[in-house]
Amino acid sequence: MKRMGMIFRAKANKALDRAEDPRETLDYSYQKQLELLQKVRRGVADVATSRKRLELQLNGLQQQSGKLEEQGRKALALGREDLAREALSRKAALQQQVTDLEVQYQTLQGEEEKLTLAAQRLQAKVDAFRTKKETIKATYTAAQAQTKIGEAFSGISEEMGDVGLAIQRAEDRTAQMQARAGAIDELLASGALDDPTGMAKDDITAELDRISGGSDVELELQRMKAELAGGSSAQQQAIESGKPGEGAQQQKQQEPQQDKPRLDKS
Repeated sequence: MKRMGMIFRAKANKALDRAEDPRETLDYSYQKQLELLQKVRRGVADVATSRKRLELQLNGLQQQSGKLEEQGRKALALGREDLAREALSRKAALQQQVTDLEVQYQTLQGEEEKLTLAAQRLQAKVDAFRTKKETIKATYTAAQAQTKIGEAFSGISEEMGDVGLAIQRAEDRTAQMQARAGAIDELLASGALDDPTGMAKDDITAELDRISGGSDVELELQRMKAELAGGSSAQQQAIESGKPGEGAQQQKQQEPQQDKPRLDKS
């Protein structure tokens, strides 16, 4: 089971490598960085909002503290020391709240500054990544196009490989058909196969054709001998007509008869 799991993971990893496009991966990474930058910006905005809310509360408490102090002064001027003491007691309670809010305000202000600086750094990082991403994508696209052109010229691409295989199969099929046609012609000529159209020659016809061809050669040979021997035209015509004997007889008849020697009767 462990081996099967390893084989499955190896095949899955290989399939993912073939399916992965670096350009798509870079675009996805850039999109995730933009989402992170947006979250940081929202965090800065939330902290700034909380800080502003504390600032408003501090302003309100400080106004109340100033008002209570003014009331204590008036009460003391009117001889109402009890009212002045109450006003100052309320002011002291408000002052404690103001102190606590000021501490929270300072803390939020520090957090806001940190988040703002982090957002600025992240923004610079995202901008640099975007520039690098576009450069890598352009380089990858150019390399991919160059590789396809090189494979097309060298004939090792899938498309050109399919074309080469198709041509090879066509040539092999053509050679096979030519060999089959030649074999059938030889079998028909030898009489091993019957020609249903009646165009094939049987063995007797083939033998007669061979003898006739030999006679033509003999006639041509006799004609050439006659020319070389300076024979008459009649003899040449007889040879050409296929009757060399008649030409010889005609030549013998045309020769002048010599006077036979007369016997002296004396």
